[in-house]
Amino acid sequence: MYRGDDAVGLATARHLKKHVPDYVSVLEGSGNGVAFMESWKNADTVILIDAVHSGTKPGTIHRFDASAHPLPSEFFRYSTHTFGVAEIIELARTLNQLPSHLIVYGIEGKRFEAGIGISPEVNTAVQEVVNRLRQDIHSFLKVS
Repeated sequence: MYRGDDAVGLATARHLKKHVPDYVSVLEGSGNGVAFMESWKNADTVILIDAVHSGTKPGTIHRFDASAHPLPSEFFRYSTHTFGVAEIIELARTLNQLPSHLIVYGIEGKRFEAGIGISPEVNTAVQEVVNRLRQDIHSFLKVS
């Protein structure tokens, strides 16, 4: 995970796997847009985590309901992925391939240089997002 803070989604997924029931799928993606859309093809609820760069304090946690509204593309403009998360989601929306519920957590990054690990502020936010995700998962299971 030497993609700087852009690896925050992978780090969060790896922590989350230890804290969710077996019937919840936690997938790690490399940013391939087609693979993202394929992975949520039959899912009712998807929660996606990525680094953002909006100018707020590093480690700030943003939560968006992407099934209801487009993501603010300026938050997701810096990425080591082929396509940014906002672009992938809007492509899926255009193709009518969004899951019923799509929540996106954006964690404000500090360092995006290749070859370094996650900054301390972002690493702290990972733990908070894992806690919030556990609550989200519990809420969505009650609704379903």
